[in-house]
Amino acid sequence: MPDLQFWYGSAILQCNDLRTIVFAVMKCVCLLLLLISFFSVALPAEASVCRNYQGREICIVDIKRSAKNYWEYRVILSVDGVKQPLEVYNCRSHSTVKKDGTVLAFGQNNPGEFVCRFFKK
Repeated sequence: MPDLQFWYGSAILQCNDLRTIVFAVMKCVCLLLLLISFFSVALPAEASVCRNYQGREICIVDIKRSAKNYWEYRVILSVDGVKQPLEVYNCRSHSTVKKDGTVLAFGQNNPGEFVCRFFKK
């Protein structure tokens, strides 16, 4: 069998054996598949909706709409970069239910108005 030469990286391999050739080709194919799979995986994007509302930056970090009461939103907000605890915003009665169960009506500069206006149909 004649000597075969082919490029593998920056060195020329002299191959007298078919097994060596197959092994080198398999390494190249595995490396190529690994490289393709690495770039084909999309990482989840983490984005939040931020708006300037009455002089404050309000970002919606997480929001879930109630399936039973479509006018209620469970929201985690960030106000001026400070993450707030989970609150339930009732857009029908314009009230907020705090984590401890306290119900408060929307007041001035309340982020609840921003949430309800942003997702109004």
